Amino acid sequence: MTGNYQSILKGMNLPRGLLAEFIAVFMLMFITGGTVIVTGGEDALGIALANGMTIALLIGALFHISGAQFNPAVSITVALLGRQSWARCGMFIVAQCAGATLAALMLFWLIGDVWTLPKTAGGVEHVGLTVGLFSDLSDAMVPDSAFRVVLLEAIAAFFLMFAIMGVIIDQRSGLDNPILMGLPIGMVVAVDVLCFGPLTGASMNPARSLGPAIATNFWHLQWVYWVGPIVGAACAGLVYTAAFGRSDAS
Repeated sequence: MTGNYQSILKGMNLPRGLLAEFIAVFMLMFITGGTVIVTGGEDALGIALANGMTIALLIGALFHISGAQFNPAVSITVALLGRQSWARCGMFIVAQCAGATLAALMLFWLIGDVWTLPKTAGGVEHVGLTVGLFSDLSDAMVPDSAFRVVLLEAIAAFFLMFAIMGVIIDQRSGLDNPILMGLPIGMVVAVDVLCFGPLTGASMNPARSLGPAIATNFWHLQWVYWVGPIVGAACAGLVYTAAFGRSDAS
């Protein structure tokens, strides 16, 4: 695959790109949320592998269609760095959120009646919500902390976006095969989930948090799962560009 990331995006068919983003985030939400449901949120390694393997698969399958953003925080960072227009960024975010919401609604409809799904306390992990020790109302022993969740989600998203910058956006990496690109990105997602999952749910993706919130009408600290990942990803993009020069430059 030749040319820089910006050129690749410009050459893509927008309707197909939007459909690819919709399908990808639908798949991501359905598989990762479903894994949380069937494991009861107790199998950290299984949940981490489900997240990482799904992302790796989707990058390999759809990079050539949409650029494999799959995340509003990533789309915003790509636009912030001038690699795509803000109009395209906005349309991608709508497609991503729509995919996550439809998947969460289908999970709720198909298997939601198997589990008790209280909206305000207890059991919230069983609907695939991105909640953890510092944001789960069911744990009365640990008061939730918006500041901690924002900071932890920002750090997790920083790690993810920093890897994306080095592997996908900066063509100097030499990893011009989407399958090779997907492996390190999937790995960083998996280790982020292992590290941050128990604390915040390791969203790193506002769309991934929005879908279950809409499906279950559970909005506790929803805003932190937008602010944290967006700030963290944007910082990663800016730091990478400042530290290592203009990415994807020839």
